[in-house]
Amino acid sequence: MNTIIRNDANWLPSIFDDMFKTDWLGGTTNVNSIGTSIPAVNIHESDDNFLVAVAAPGKTKEDFNIELDNDILTISSEIKDELETKEASGKFTRKEFSYSNFKRAFSLPDTVNSQNISATYINGVLEITLPKREEAKVQAKRQIEIS
Repeated sequence: MNTIIRNDANWLPSIFDDMFKTDWLGGTTNVNSIGTSIPAVNIHESDDNFLVAVAAPGKTKEDFNIELDNDILTISSEIKDELETKEASGKFTRKEFSYSNFKRAFSLPDTVNSQNISATYINGVLEITLPKREEAKVQAKRQIEIS
């Protein structure tokens, strides 16, 4: 048995992450404790907006649900597939089903203009544009005259 030594202040979440996100066949993965894949997310900030990009190939735009509630942006998806095969004589039946879902939530900063949020899904990437409020945008440098 190995001793786990943690020197950082946030040691408790790290231990649980290690336990629940470990691929016991070797390495680590982005699969949670019940086998549901959690898509990777990139967040980019520019002068005018934030861009949230979610890697979710193989889905359609109808598979996603995006909600905003009290400055919490929630992105979720749930897919249920079912396939049934029967022999004509009725001797065997095979029924396979799969279920996949994920949910990610982000707390939005006060600088986001929540009325103008937009989203697109192209080539397996869900992109959510979070525009900044006018007062939060970078202002051009100007000279102030002394009177």
